[in-house]
Amino acid sequence: MWLKAFHLIFMVTWFAGLFYLPRLFVYHAMTSDAPGIARFKIMERKLFWGITTPAMVLTLIFGVWMLADYDWALYGTSRWLHLKLTLVGFLVGYHVLCWQWLRDFAEDRNSRSHLFYRWVNEVPVLFLFAIILLASLKPF
Repeated sequence: MWLKAFHLIFMVTWFAGLFYLPRLFVYHAMTSDAPGIARFKIMERKLFWGITTPAMVLTLIFGVWMLADYDWALYGTSRWLHLKLTLVGFLVGYHVLCWQWLRDFAEDRNSRSHLFYRWVNEVPVLFLFAIILLASLKPF
């Protein structure tokens, strides 16, 4: 149960970062003054590298550890687990996209509007719902 507890703690932390980072991008895209832009660059960098990325790595480590420790069959009848792991893979891809957007802002190359980031801010919510429902209900 300790593995599961730590997996969940870091998963919640990872999602918190994925919820907040695009919100920072929204405000950053709307900002035009140099001090504000500099402030957002610092906030985004610290959130991504200091909280969100370490939380993702620890979530994945504890998740893989649970798979190994509980000897869950990846090729058995646990189709819910296959789907959950696929969604986690897509979530990691979203994380990488956030890193690319972070770099664009850091290098003053952002070409997207605040509306774009408002929409992509909703993506992790969909993953959260799907992953939690699959892990809790194990529907198939």
